Order: sequence, then structure tokens, then C-alpha cells
Amino acid sequence: MLSRLKSAALIGIDAIEISVEVDATRGLPKELFSGLPDTVIRESKDRIRTAIKNTHYVYPPNVYTIHLAPADLHKEGPFFDLPIALGILESTGQLKIPDPNALYIGELSLGGEVRPIRGILSICQMAITNGIKRIYLPCDNAKEASMIPDIDIMPVKSLRDFQNPILPEPHTLPIQQISTHYSQDFHDIKGQIAAKRAIEIAASGKHNILLIGSPGSGKTMLIKRLPNILPPLTHHEAIETHKIQSVNRKEHTSNSFNWERPFRSPHHSISHIGLVGGGRIPQPGEISLAHNGVLFLDEFPEFDRNALEVLRQPLEEHAIQITRANFNITYPANFLFAAAMNPCPCGYYHDKTKKCHCNPLQIQKYWKKISGPILDRIDIIVDVPRLNKEDYTEISSEKNPFTTEKIKNRVSETRTQQAKRFQTSKCNGDMNPQELERHCNLDKESKKLLGDSMDKGLLTGRSRDKVLKVARTIADISKSENIQISHLCEALQYRPKKW
Repeated sequence: MLSRLKSAALIGIDAIEISVEVDATRGLPKELFSGLPDTVIRESKDRIRTAIKNTHYVYPPNVYTIHLAPADLHKEGPFFDLPIALGILESTGQLKIPDPNALYIGELSLGGEVRPIRGILSICQMAITNGIKRIYLPCDNAKEASMIPDIDIMPVKSLRDFQNPILPEPHTLPIQQISTHYSQDFHDIKGQIAAKRAIEIAASGKHNILLIGSPGSGKTMLIKRLPNILPPLTHHEAIETHKIQSVNRKEHTSNSFNWERPFRSPHHSISHIGLVGGGRIPQPGEISLAHNGVLFLDEFPEFDRNALEVLRQPLEEHAIQITRANFNITYPANFLFAAAMNPCPCGYYHDKTKKCHCNPLQIQKYWKKISGPILDRIDIIVDVPRLNKEDYTEISSEKNPFTTEKIKNRVSETRTQQAKRFQTSKCNGDMNPQELERHCNLDKESKKLLGDSMDKGLLTGRSRDKVLKVARTIADISKSENIQISHLCEALQYRPKKW
């Protein structure tokens, strides 16, 4: 007897529908797999046989031919344990599949329990696209799957559950809660008013930012507080973000869910694949795991140059394309890029209290680790000097305009203003050339200032657009409809300095 069920496999962060066909015939007992299964799928015959016996079903000694269609697509992972087991039970007449048009997915333990899998969000989205209205999945994946509307979630604990009717799980999306308590507050950082202002602008318009300063000036402390002033994820962004984390082997936990934006801070010793993604079985890297959040590279020049050059594409296109001999995958990578670095190898170039021991050649070599095109893609570059005794003068939270709560409120107001302008959640940092021309009109004096900067070689075509985007954000913070020359002057101050 032939049994046919619907299941799914992952390709990158997307899912594809797989048809699981099981045929049981008389003969010497064995299991025959076809459809390019990997080792995990081939080993599933032992798990499935034991699980069926331990849930008080019978495993008749037949020849079981198990085919995973389409046949020319390589398949990997334990996703097919549940549909194969159900196919065996149906083909031997022990069970009637409750819904042949539903999708079945899950890993089986030896005791017959259904264990959680990766990528359930991608699988649910694929099911809706393909017109599948019901999915039988592990109980531990039900909360994660509840993010996707318009699909009946049928949580399964064990193979025994199919002996009795299974009721659909109601959608219970986690309530969005905004924390008003911050373990890391900008008020804890003394001084650095210019850097705090720059970070507020970066968060308001989603502009890439680089902090340059001596050791101990507070660069890393400032950037680590950046996520606290960003607005929470929208429902659409939350699905996109958790979809990537759900697919990732190291990041996936079936019960984790929050509305906070991701903050990724890889060590400078990270490999090229760890940053970009890929591998024999494609996995998203840190660039994609920071999607809709912040990617922070501390000690910026210490990263491998080849890895840094890969940032060019995601910083422009908000996606990273990985091409190998046997696959071509595009991962989303729309993040706010933040970096910190010293001005020289010893860290004390231009420092007022400590003498720099680097010669000009060493400083030049240090800066050459970062290519010009990468610096050109950074909107805001700020010098962060070391603190002096005046910076430690205590300022009360009531009078300090740069507490996390106050900055977050201003960022929220500015982003609301941009949402009304673009009719989407787009920020100024993501404006295309047409939107830039429409929303960044300059008066005669401002046009002359910008033109003079280009004539002197201080700006390229790309950096000119970056300046206009930053100026537009500064104007929005000031609640100004048009960009004033003061806004443009401040934006020009955030361009690279000559070291």
C-alpha cells in the first residue's frame, strides 16, 4: 500500500515542500531510501523502527521504499522522521492519516516523542504560500509557529497522539513589552557629549557609525548602549529576525522570543565564513544574524581585510549573496553597522596626555587595513577623546539630556516622522536616489557649501549622499521641515579626518 504525506526541507533560510512517499511490500525486511537523503535521514530508519515499537504499534517485517520528492534536490536533517513513521503506519494499515492535505514535520526520539526542529517559521510561511492550511509539528515549536497567522497549528507530543483526535493550537502571540529599566544607561558614561549626539543621530536615521579614540575613552561602552535606544521590532521585522535565528543551528532555541533588536558583536578573530555565512551545509553568518539590529565590530582594523571587504554588498544592498559550486543563497542583512577603533597601533595618536610611539609609516599601514570604499560607506565618523577631570562632574538625570530614556523618546519621535514621510518603516539612511532628491532640498548657500566640499576632494558621490541623509536626520531631530545650513555643517563634521 502506498502512503503519501507533505513535509518540508530547508534551503538557506527558505523552505521547500517535500512529498514523502512510503510503500510497503512483502519481502526480506529492509528500508530503501531514494531522493538524495543525507546520513541523518538514512539513519532515521533505526529511530523510526524503535519509536514505532515503543509506542505500542507494530513494525511488520516488510520492504519499505521511502522516496523524498523532488528526487534531484539534496535533503538533510531530521525533519522527515514524523511523516516517514506515519507513512509506514498508514501503508501497513495501522493508522489513517487525519489530514492528507496537511504538512507533517518533526524529529522522533526512540520513545516516540516528537522533538523540535529548526526553521519552523520558514516552513510555516512556505505552507501558507503553497495553500496548506494545517501543520502538525512538535509541541516545543508551537509557540514559535504562533507568530505566523492564518495557519492551524497542531502540536504533537508523541506518535501516540495520532490515536486520538488532535485539536489545533490557538494563536497566542507574545505580548510586546517595552522595558523602562536599562542595565546599561547612557547616563553612566561621563562626558562624551559629541559621541552621544552622534549615536542618537545614527539610531534616529539608521546611519552607520564609526568611533575613533584612545583606549579607555568609552567607545565600546557607548556602542553597547545603542540597542537600548532603538525602537522594538515590528511584527514583520520580528518574523524576519527570528526566521534567521530559527534556521541557525547555534542560535535556535524553540522557546526563545523577544521583541528586542539583535546585537551581534563578533570577535576580531572570526573567520570569513563565520562573518559572512556559508559552509558545506549553508548557515547564516553574523552579518545576517544582525538583520534588523546592530552589527558591532570592535577593534575594527584587526579584522581580516578580506572579511571586511565583504561588508560592501550588505551595506549597500542590505543582503549578502553566497555563491558556491553547488548552491547560490541570498541572506537578508539589513542592519545598523557600528564599529570602534584606535587612531593608531599604540592607540594614543593625538592624545593630550599620553605620547604616541608610532611612526608615520606604522600609522599609515594601520589605516590601510580599512579600505577607502568601506570608510566611504560609513555615514558618521566621530573622534572620542579621553576624559578629563571636568567630564567627571556629576550631572543629575533630570538635567542630563543624554539619558537612555530621553534619547530613546527622541529617536522614537524622529522615526515616527520618517515613517509618515515614506509611508513605511524605512529610515533616512535607506533612502534611494529618487527619495534623496525629493526629500533633501537645499537652499542656495547649502548647495554652495556642498559643492565646495566636492571640489576640494573631501566628498565622493557616495559620501555626498551620505552627508545629505545625515543632514536630513539632523533636521528631523530638530523638527525642521527643510535642511538648514547648520544641519549640513554638522553632517559634514562626521566625515573621515586625515590621519
